[in-house]
Amino acid sequence: MGYAVVMGEALVDLLESDQGGELIYRQAVGGAPLNVAVGATKLGGDVRYVGALSNDILGDRLAAFLRTAGVNIGGVKRVPVPTTLAVTTFEGAEPTFTFYGEPPSYALLEPADLNTAEIAGADVLYAGSICLLREPFREAARAAWRTSGPLKVFDPNIRPTLLPDAAAVERNRDLVEEFFATADLVKLSEADAIVLYDGATPAAAAEHIRKLGAQAVVVTCGAKGAYVAAADGTAMLPAPKVDAIDATGAGDSVMGALVRRLLADGFPAGLEGWQRNVRFALAVAGLVCERQGGATAMPTNDELTARWGALV
Repeated sequence: MGYAVVMGEALVDLLESDQGGELIYRQAVGGAPLNVAVGATKLGGDVRYVGALSNDILGDRLAAFLRTAGVNIGGVKRVPVPTTLAVTTFEGAEPTFTFYGEPPSYALLEPADLNTAEIAGADVLYAGSICLLREPFREAARAAWRTSGPLKVFDPNIRPTLLPDAAAVERNRDLVEEFFATADLVKLSEADAIVLYDGATPAAAAEHIRKLGAQAVVVTCGAKGAYVAAADGTAMLPAPKVDAIDATGAGDSVMGALVRRLLADGFPAGLEGWQRNVRFALAVAGLVCERQGGATAMPTNDELTARWGALV
């Protein structure tokens, strides 16, 4: 079995919650790419995380968390700036993020820091998320993406608080479409599609992204499920019914599950294979939503079987 390389941010979430009528912020490990790395690893995948971590105590905790989860962190660069914080507020179970820390600790990986042989030897390369908004990480991601060999998977992970006006949205759209054009798989959320493409439906966004060059597109739609577009057709798949308490990391768990399936089975031949993979990923996300969210909510295969039985 091969391995995946996951590039992107790791940071600390401060999650707003109510404790006895008092508003507090609970510290949690976060960052979409970190969540993907942990999610795929907990499901049995071999994952190497590549990114920048602060050399402060929070960076130490992030590194320790990744190691304990089983993620290989040989590609991590430690940097002398404070760990980026993401203050997370909620409307129901859905999170909104506001980021603090300048320069962002996660954005300081440079092209020269990459182990190009490890990237070329991977079966799957993941890139995306907010780290692409900043240099030098953006050029490091581009350098890795140009490497031939691995299947390339991408998640734009749009955060509107980092895109203050229409010009910023347009710049980000141009950037992510650069990666869409050569991606084997693009995973995005319905909310991402609305921001990127002026209110586009999942079907319209997926069609556009496939026309740019992506081989397959999965659009997650929260409790409604996910829309899948492959070379030979499209489908809307329902999500399992759950009592969601926290959707933080649910989309990342979908990507982690899809990465795991790509490692296990390779690239699906067509829509039928993608539907099988996405049903598995939605089962993972459903269980994540039933837990307090983020990287700590990512389940193992045994936990999935205990929750869903024959569904997975």
